[in-house]
Amino acid sequence: MSALGMAVVGCGYWGPNLVRNIVACPQTRLVRACDVDAARLAEVLAPYPGVQACTELAEVLADEQVTAVAIATPVATHHALARECLLAGRHVLVEKPMAATVAQAEDLVALARERSLRLMCDHVFCYAPVVRVMKDIIDAGSLGDVLYFDSVRINLGLFQRDVNVIWDLAPHDLSILEYLTGRQPVAVSVQAARHAGWEQENMAYVALDFDNGFLAHLHLNWLSPVKIRKTIIGGSERMLVWNDLDPAERLKVYDKGVTIQPRPDRAARDTALVSYRTGGVTSPHVPHGEALAGVVAEFAAAVAEKRAPLTDGASGARMLRILEAAQQSVARGGARVPVAGEGA
Repeated sequence: MSALGMAVVGCGYWGPNLVRNIVACPQTRLVRACDVDAARLAEVLAPYPGVQACTELAEVLADEQVTAVAIATPVATHHALARECLLAGRHVLVEKPMAATVAQAEDLVALARERSLRLMCDHVFCYAPVVRVMKDIIDAGSLGDVLYFDSVRINLGLFQRDVNVIWDLAPHDLSILEYLTGRQPVAVSVQAARHAGWEQENMAYVALDFDNGFLAHLHLNWLSPVKIRKTIIGGSERMLVWNDLDPAERLKVYDKGVTIQPRPDRAARDTALVSYRTGGVTSPHVPHGEALAGVVAEFAAAVAEKRAPLTDGASGARMLRILEAAQQSVARGGARVPVAGEGA
């Protein structure tokens, strides 16, 4: 397929990574980069003299070589920028979360559908090689029935001014959870706090309820003295541990489990027989590769093949329904809040 002409709008924190990967991808060609800070833009584009710099989105959309736009700006600007690009007939890749509200996300989804354009959310971890390996393990049934998802994503982190720690970090784990299990929560409850004089919540414990006994829990924190990126997925047969900070053995599968066998001759619960199985531990091979490179390649393929990308606009809208319910739970002191369905 011919290279997809692209522009990057926003060259602050994440934009330079998009610039680098779009330039490196054989299926894409970076035509322009746009940022309101001309000095920052010049710094980012210094290694790429063939890319045109501009400070106005209008310049991007006036360039007929630009077929698609990647947006990496503050969350509050996503909807307006993405909408303008879609109205101008451009395919759109937008950083997570896709918009500031569910209504905004649904508006973008409807507009992209109406104009037969690709709308993709940069749920980057869905394209990480280690997550792809985890998906293969789960789909093969190696874990048995998947029972729970437990994630810790903490460090003395970058304090965001436009969103709190839930909106900043939870999208990573929520997108991974949906990709791996295909499940959607029915309710969410959140305990969160603001510390260090910050106006946004900077630590949170997010509990997700599902309608089949499956549970998920996310620990999110910008105030931890140590950096931890660990996910445990428990199954009826085996359990999987992903430690993203252990390059030698990033992924481990434990052949461990519990079987509870009630004794038919005794009614009391304390007479049940609990059997523990402790087997070996394996560390599956995880191929090298940058997740964002997978995002860019998938976006280009979706445009060329005229199909929905893996993490399309609808998946971005589903995530926002969870985030809005989570924020309502915070406002209500940790109350359990139902997650709204599509069109609610």
